[in-house]
Amino acid sequence: MNKMLYGLLLAACCGLPPAFAGDAVDVLSQPAVQGPQALHAVLQDVTRAGARLVAVGERGVVLLSDDNGANWRQATGVPVSVSLTAVQFIDARKGWAVGHAGVVLQSEDAGEHWTLQLDGKRAAALELQAAEAAADPRRVSAAQRLQADGADKPLLALNFADAQHGMVVGAYGLALHTQDGGRTWASSMGLLANDRGLHLYALARQGSRLYVAGEQGLLLRSADGGGHFEALQGPYDGSYFAATVLPGGRLLVGGLRGSLFASDDGGDSFQALANPVPASLNGMRATGGQLLFANQAGMLLRSRLDRFAAQPLVVSDGLPLTAATTAADGAIVAVGMAGARRLDTSSITTTTD
Repeated sequence: MNKMLYGLLLAACCGLPPAFAGDAVDVLSQPAVQGPQALHAVLQDVTRAGARLVAVGERGVVLLSDDNGANWRQATGVPVSVSLTAVQFIDARKGWAVGHAGVVLQSEDAGEHWTLQLDGKRAAALELQAAEAAADPRRVSAAQRLQADGADKPLLALNFADAQHGMVVGAYGLALHTQDGGRTWASSMGLLANDRGLHLYALARQGSRLYVAGEQGLLLRSADGGGHFEALQGPYDGSYFAATVLPGGRLLVGGLRGSLFASDDGGDSFQALANPVPASLNGMRATGGQLLFANQAGMLLRSRLDRFAAQPLVVSDGLPLTAATTAADGAIVAVGMAGARRLDTSSITTTTD
């Protein structure tokens, strides 16, 4: 099985199919359905908005917890019913989420209500406009196909440096940026060394350095916050599904089969890190003074920030985990195929395998 197909199957397993058709218009205009079933939805990401936890997932579900993950309720103001794949808050009130059909949602009230800022149809139109301005026939042709496909390409990652400047990326090389908090967007596809339109799975930032990680070993770096990108010579030709930059500047990228690499020189060189669990990494985050990894085997790995030593923790019944973070009280909260789960230290089992 080739790596591209493996990556697509993994994404589909986690509720991240590369495209959907037929009902795109309906899901963009239909608000997320309210009901108790939302508490059991497949969740793709979780983050903090101040002391509040915000999790996003299938069919536009947004869950909120104000008691550190002990109890959850569904947000009522989600204007779409597409699956949401990633979420970020820059402070206790303002945040963004991305998902299928090229949607970008923005919240000003800690996730209670959301506004649609972008969808795949507008994203395709923006790329076609940029391609025509660049007078690049090959790019114009690709953009015309993108537009003909409609709003069927998912966004898979986002990174906002502040309330104004952000970037979103996704399947088939879809990439856009904003400099005004999402009121307007512009295509970034012409800035990326990604002529093959490889899927872009992860973004990581430290200061003006912005990294993009994707399938087939694709690694890109910008030194000016996303104005220009260069390709990096990565250590691996498999797909990267997760990336983060530690407080000290160390770049970590991970993906298929638990592959995990670190760079201490901004991506100029990489070294492999020991991962005791050979299961694909779906997410990683430096939070609460520790490094957390969520993997396809339904396990969480944890390491100190200052000295890497991944410790596997059994936290589910084998269903994939997609992301984890720490609550305001220090507890770990993980999300995935089985929904959200609060993990007190006393409830976590450490494996010895």
